[in-house]
Amino acid sequence: MLLSLGSPAAAKKPVRKKPATVAASHDAEAQLVQIYRLIGQSRTAEALYKAEKLVARHPNFQLAQLAYGDLLAISAGPVGTFGDVPASFGDASAETVAALREEARLRMRAALHPPQPGTVPSQFVQLPPSTRHAIAVDTSRARLYVFANTGSGLKLVADYYASIGKYGVGKIVEGDRRTPLGVYHVTSNLNAKSLKSFYGSGGLVINYPNPYDVHRGKTGSGIWLHGTPPAQFARLPKTTDGCVVLSNPDLQQLLKIVEIRGTPVVIASSLQWVTPDSLSPRKRDFAEVLERWRRTKAQGDMSQLLAFYAKDFTAGNKSVADWRQSVGQDFARARGRDIQLKNVSHVQWLEGADTMVVSFGEVVKGERRGSLKRQYWIRQGESWKILSETM
Repeated sequence: MLLSLGSPAAAKKPVRKKPATVAASHDAEAQLVQIYRLIGQSRTAEALYKAEKLVARHPNFQLAQLAYGDLLAISAGPVGTFGDVPASFGDASAETVAALREEARLRMRAALHPPQPGTVPSQFVQLPPSTRHAIAVDTSRARLYVFANTGSGLKLVADYYASIGKYGVGKIVEGDRRTPLGVYHVTSNLNAKSLKSFYGSGGLVINYPNPYDVHRGKTGSGIWLHGTPPAQFARLPKTTDGCVVLSNPDLQQLLKIVEIRGTPVVIASSLQWVTPDSLSPRKRDFAEVLERWRRTKAQGDMSQLLAFYAKDFTAGNKSVADWRQSVGQDFARARGRDIQLKNVSHVQWLEGADTMVVSFGEVVKGERRGSLKRQYWIRQGESWKILSETM
């Protein structure tokens, strides 16, 4: 479709006049997709009009500029391929155009093949009402999806084109320029005024490496969701040092809804979209495991409680000895009263091992306040064990 610009029908000299049959769009990507659709239909006069308007609004949108240049070239005669570059321009220009062509393919794929209505990423097993939004990144599609957690479940409310690491995904070590894969949470929101202009509208820091990453020996830091420099509307598909990069307008929308610690961020090589009902057995089975842990802790028996923890268990920034002391203080504070878990979240991860990231508020019955905790459970044989617990 994108390579049909050299067809005889497309080579007719366009007449610049406002098309009466095509509705205008205020979204830059939607306008670009519409331009490609018009090109595919050989409606180059309408496509040129829209491209001219788009680059006037967003002069730093490289892909829009390329489409506009192609349409202008068509008015002078057929072009060889989309983004045809003279050999004299050198390899660097050819590489850039190839990356822009990939960006165009990814954006069109997202427009033509959106997720089925009523489906959600399989990682979101259970999110409580207190978690108002969730984010999932499908790196194979260069797409970030935003969900609102409503009374009837997760609803997809927005999706954005996103750039990832220069060398792809599966971050292992510091400086490998790969984007990590896993379940993360936003730890801080960095104001654009405190950052270099390179980061655009701001930065959302995620907790890479999380405890499961550390367990697998992964290193590195400074993985953000951030914007683009003023001179760029969007980054090419694979050009970051490992961060997930959005256009500044898209990041600004994200900044409005993200809650520190409370918004889960799933980054996957490919998302599996399923109906929420299909996750019910998984949700029920794991809820039974967590309930056994809760009852055991409420009983105040350390030896029985430790049976739920892996041999290589870690306690976040605490030593295991300090963690045991904290648990002992929990027992003393409870004084035999029951322990309640509130706002429980289950987000699963299946890379390497069957893992569940669990967040909740732990409250002693009769008290109004408790502590926020996050646990990383891992399946070992037929049993679930806690690999890490942070407070």
